[in-house]
Amino acid sequence: MRQILLVTDGCSNVGVSPVIAAAQAHAVGITVNVIGVVDQGDLAEFGTTEIEEIARAGGGLSRLSHTRQLSQTVQMLTRKTVVQTIQQAVQRELKQVLGTSSIEELEPEKRGEVVRVIDELSETSKLRVALLIDASASMKPKLHAVEEAIRDLAISLQSRQGGSEIAVFHFPGSAYGEDCKLDLDWTSNISGVNSLFPRLQMRGTTPTGPAIVHVIDFYQKADYGSRKNDETDGMMSDYVV
Repeated sequence: MRQILLVTDGCSNVGVSPVIAAAQAHAVGITVNVIGVVDQGDLAEFGTTEIEEIARAGGGLSRLSHTRQLSQTVQMLTRKTVVQTIQQAVQRELKQVLGTSSIEELEPEKRGEVVRVIDELSETSKLRVALLIDASASMKPKLHAVEEAIRDLAISLQSRQGGSEIAVFHFPGSAYGEDCKLDLDWTSNISGVNSLFPRLQMRGTTPTGPAIVHVIDFYQKADYGSRKNDETDGMMSDYVV
């Protein structure tokens, strides 16, 4: 399962629409979840609407969170989306096999078995989460809360039975005109997270759409590399889409 987890305070202002970019991600099997980091009166109505529309287009969920609640929100949203993705897959299978897509319509015994399978798959399925952090100037006061949330998410992913990897990006990038920058490549080792934040410079515009497109390209290159390695080894890949 592949996710983009966007952490932002809203209101993109450069490049392609983030809603269109999120739809592109969803079309290639990447779920886009969005957390709006808000303080009292901080997020305008336009920003709130954009956050909801990005998540809807990306097939994911959105939540608004104050900085003090951010860590809990990040973990909850990640896990909830995993369960939602598995439920959707199970419902498609039920539709094909039994002619019903509703778990509630099953007999109690069968319903209990399906729920058990969903719970098991939620914990054991492979998961990749690409964290995409808004590092525009308005996010600077919230950086410490974002840092804590990412550390806690990494620890939470490590506790899963299934394989979990995390990658971290921020936008805008460090160089002039750079829409997005990779800070941490795919890893299951949380120690790399600790060195990220002292290097971040919170500044500039908010190219949310181009940043999402950048992460989509990153996912697809990683998938292509996996397929090439599998062809070289003469084995089928076991990565999860």
